Amino acid sequence: MSRVGKKPITIPAGVEARLESGKITVKGPLGEMSQPIHPKMAVKKDSNTLVVERPSDQKIYRELHGLTRNIIANMVTGVSKGFEKTLEIAGVGYKAALQGTNLMFSLGFSHPVIFPIPKGIKAAVDPKQTTITIKGADKQLVGQVAANLRSLKKPEPYKGKGIKYSTETIKMKEGKAGKGGK
Repeated sequence: MSRVGKKPITIPAGVEARLESGKITVKGPLGEMSQPIHPKMAVKKDSNTLVVERPSDQKIYRELHGLTRNIIANMVTGVSKGFEKTLEIAGVGYKAALQGTNLMFSLGFSHPVIFPIPKGIKAAVDPKQTTITIKGADKQLVGQVAANLRSLKKPEPYKGKGIKYSTETIKMKEGKAGKGGK
């Protein structure tokens, strides 16, 4: 049995879950999300919990069991608490600024890099302009936006310049050993 799939999902106060044919909709203080569900997976709602059940022990249903449960749990968490990723910018002259619905970056290129913030995402830049916080209700979208921002200038291992996650550590490499020698 799937250990993840068996866990019931607790619905916090202020969050409403609606089950429709082949679809679940979760509404909370931070927004509303809907997700189609595999037709063979059954989602049952009690007073304040959701339980995902599978039709049999076939491999495909065992795989979908935990996946479906986690997707629904992430939706419930997203509309109640939200998700957040923090990115740090390292490098002399590297900085970010928020201008309307765009993030403007100065990353050592000959031109500024403009990154449009998608709908459903909130971005904040600290006063030092070196830390960016991405917030939103959709876990997948928050992670994808953070990955796209990081890909603008990935951290390099020699000087450590670039955009990295706040939890990420950059393994620094040594430069050339024969500097100034014969």
